[in-house]
Amino acid sequence: MHDPIEDSRFSRNRDRHAVERAAFEPELGVPPGGRNDDRRDDRADMDVDGELKTGTTTVGLTAADGVVLATDMRASAGNLVASKDARKILEIHPQAALTIAGAVSAAQSLVRSLRAEVNLYETRRDEEMSMQALSTLISNFLRSGAFFIVQPVLGGVDSDGSHVYSIDPLGSLSEEPYTASGSGTPFAYGVLESEFEEEMSTEDARTVAARAVNAATERDTASGNGLLLSEITDDGVAVDEFEAVTDAL
Repeated sequence: MHDPIEDSRFSRNRDRHAVERAAFEPELGVPPGGRNDDRRDDRADMDVDGELKTGTTTVGLTAADGVVLATDMRASAGNLVASKDARKILEIHPQAALTIAGAVSAAQSLVRSLRAEVNLYETRRDEEMSMQALSTLISNFLRSGAFFIVQPVLGGVDSDGSHVYSIDPLGSLSEEPYTASGSGTPFAYGVLESEFEEEMSTEDARTVAARAVNAATERDTASGNGLLLSEITDDGVAVDEFEAVTDAL
């Protein structure tokens, strides 16, 4: 019997469904690097060991009266500095923002999707979205596989207080008092581990965040070119820009 999709542009769907799929893979599509076929190699953002390359430094800290996020401003493409003015802190809610590490296109698409979903959620329910609900939404988006090469940090404030969430590219979610992402993470954690204190003031948290990013830019070649520093409080999201990280210290 003649197969109507034989030799058609839809025949690849049959081949795709014939491949044995792991239980954790999304139903629609396969994460980059998940199959070896003749399509465009989506593993350009992976190193030789298959690990995600996230050339940046982003940090998030909770404070007594809010949250502080900080990032460098360098966007890299391999050994090339692609941009010296990369905006890596993006508001996704009136009282929440996201730092981004990973592929720029995927991060931009994720932010657009989140803003739309937040608006729909609050319009339908006539109430503000909690940080728990927002973090779960981000986790679900990442688990879908469409944004596999993004490693965000979420910071926000709601009726339950200040929240910082570490979210990996597979959607694993963890609320932490402080966290970091990107290639400069080991250097940033050296500062965060020694200087972070519970219930610290927002001003002190700004200093610690700036010092953490500064430590990373000293040793991580994929981080640099200034600092974005954000305070998130009940009043909203404010972002300050500094040409040099030391200007914020």
